[in-house]
Amino acid sequence: MSDAHPTGSRRPGLSVGARIIAVVVLTAIGAVCAWLQHDAPGQSAQPRTEFTADNPPAGLPTALTTGQHLHWSRCTSPPTARTGYDCATMKAPLDYRKPDSETIDVALIRREATGPNARRIGSLVLNFGGPGVSGVIGLPEFLDQYKPLLDRYDLVSFDPRGVGATIPVRCGKTADDTGYEGADACAEHFGALLPYIGTSYTARDLDLMRYLLGDNRLHYFGVSYGTALGAVYAHLYPSHVGRLVLEASVDPTEDLDEKQVSQVKAVQAAFDRFAAYCAARIRHCPTGDGPEEAARRMAALADRLEKKPAPAGGGRNLDADDLAYAVSDHLDLGTDGWSPLAKALTALIDHNDGRPLSKGADDIGSAERAAAERDNSRAARIAITCADSSLRPDVERLDRNEARIKAASPVFGAAWSTGVYLCYDWPFDGERITPQVNADGAEPILVVGGTGDPTTPYSGARHMAGALGEGVGVLLTAQEDGHGTYPQNRCVMETVDRYLRTGRTPAPGTVCPGSMS
Repeated sequence: MSDAHPTGSRRPGLSVGARIIAVVVLTAIGAVCAWLQHDAPGQSAQPRTEFTADNPPAGLPTALTTGQHLHWSRCTSPPTARTGYDCATMKAPLDYRKPDSETIDVALIRREATGPNARRIGSLVLNFGGPGVSGVIGLPEFLDQYKPLLDRYDLVSFDPRGVGATIPVRCGKTADDTGYEGADACAEHFGALLPYIGTSYTARDLDLMRYLLGDNRLHYFGVSYGTALGAVYAHLYPSHVGRLVLEASVDPTEDLDEKQVSQVKAVQAAFDRFAAYCAARIRHCPTGDGPEEAARRMAALADRLEKKPAPAGGGRNLDADDLAYAVSDHLDLGTDGWSPLAKALTALIDHNDGRPLSKGADDIGSAERAAAERDNSRAARIAITCADSSLRPDVERLDRNEARIKAASPVFGAAWSTGVYLCYDWPFDGERITPQVNADGAEPILVVGGTGDPTTPYSGARHMAGALGEGVGVLLTAQEDGHGTYPQNRCVMETVDRYLRTGRTPAPGTVCPGSMS
């Protein structure tokens, strides 16, 4: 499941993972001091011991393994990473079937561990979702979520293939344009590279990265789409699996068509919960007296905006599709997004003011149109999705799927239904109908799912835990609304952190109470 709406890139889970409400602070005075030392110019913490791995990926030339070293230096971009972060470039084969041939540069970013060398576990590699989300941009943006783990891990992220500074997909009007002008533009400006940016290739990059970071096993935290990447890695390298967290998990048993239907049903269910809350708890609720009335009012609003979009500030207008996307962004925040959503809808309905709804979506981090102006996230999301999925439906199946999606959601169906055309005329074949994720023989992998997740439905987490294999996938259930539950839910945060620190998984069937308890 992508972190994206059918026509654009969503924020990371926490997407596109996002929904970041960082409430955790460092509690150890020694860790605080080490943190300050790391940032303070002219000061240094205790001498650092670098780890060394002894199991390089098989089949690669020594120039890329034992002969390659990551040269970390202060980051020059993004601006948020210029203080306290290090950046490096990793050489990787473009085509792992021809490892002695052409190479690519993979962009990495690191925040060094603050704890003593004797307590360091290694590196924790983070993927914030997508596909199409830059980890180099994401680590400074989402660091506060993971600060408590800095005493034991270096926190590392990267730009996956096709994203940001790692062979970025170009599908715009020109070869330098980061926008998305369709499959023909992708083929024209990036065609030779399109077959090499799928998730299985990035998973192989992860294993090379693991080795160069000095770890014999990969420690990894993937959110939303990042769960697909982590699970594919576990399938390819079960003996290299360390402590893997798959949070807000996608469903590896569903093909792309099935995912779209499941996702639109989940976001509609989340909206219905919001509408019921609004009717019961908010005076002058803009969506009326419950879910049925809310659906009618939203349909009327969408019709109005389709005829005449509302001003949204900054020269932008808000149309019917924008309405659906922005509402979904607020729902991704769980119950914390409900009151702001009610206020924003009131401003739009009563005063034709789309600024609060649009600004709220921008602040959350989705804002597909704004994101497309800054980076290539939309083009990368589509290209990676179509590299992974081998579904190329004919016109009859497209029409059938479009009707299914529209029927599944009165509020979001029309906007989401355009997603059926995502890979219709893609110029290259995709890899598989569904990914291979069985990881027999791997260490236990912690899968976290929220029962009210509107973007990656809870059923996906259950199916992921089962598909990883008996004794491998361990499911942690959170009774929460919103896309992703770490670190907002204290029980989830404590359970995940304990696993990452000690390797101990929770007991089977563990449920963390939350907003839906």
